[in-house]
Amino acid sequence: MRNLIVSEMITLDGVMQGPGGPEEDRSGGFEYGGWTAAYDDEESGKAFQKQMQPADYLLGRKTFEIWENYWPQHDDFWPAVNAGTKYVLSATRGSSDWKNTVFLESLEGIRALKNTNGPDLQVWGSGQLVRLLLQQDLVDELWLKIFPVTLGTGKKLFENGPIPAAFTLTESTVTPGGVIFVNYKRAGKVKTGTAGA
Repeated sequence: MRNLIVSEMITLDGVMQGPGGPEEDRSGGFEYGGWTAAYDDEESGKAFQKQMQPADYLLGRKTFEIWENYWPQHDDFWPAVNAGTKYVLSATRGSSDWKNTVFLESLEGIRALKNTNGPDLQVWGSGQLVRLLLQQDLVDELWLKIFPVTLGTGKKLFENGPIPAAFTLTESTVTPGGVIFVNYKRAGKVKTGTAGA
């Protein structure tokens, strides 16, 4: 069975929309694209490189289309993304010229993929897909990059609520610019107790 890892850049108030650039995702009138740029530093670069190791990728269609137009021309920066298989959940796309791309039509396709042998499946961006995976309890790990900024508007990682779930901290780093890299592993159900016990 494959390990499914959700890797996201989020603000303190949970916004994940348009971290990379002004035009990345302007849907809903979003005006703050590129909010991560002010926090680039050497320590962040090292932490990102550690997470950009060989894997396969599970993507929503919108994120896939952003990547398909960018990463094939930038193989020197992240060769693993071109070499890895890109699995794309889409009801409207069925083919791509980007090598190693496979399209999935349903949640059942994702469940079947997760039950195969192979490298980890990393999900980057893909907000709608991530929320579906969280609701269906298919996420094994969360790799969050939390930036010291609030936006007050935009698509959020935990919109519409995931199922109750417990996670265990496996790794953390804080950069000089205040970005928190934190990895959590799924640890079963939420434990409750009695107040004062």
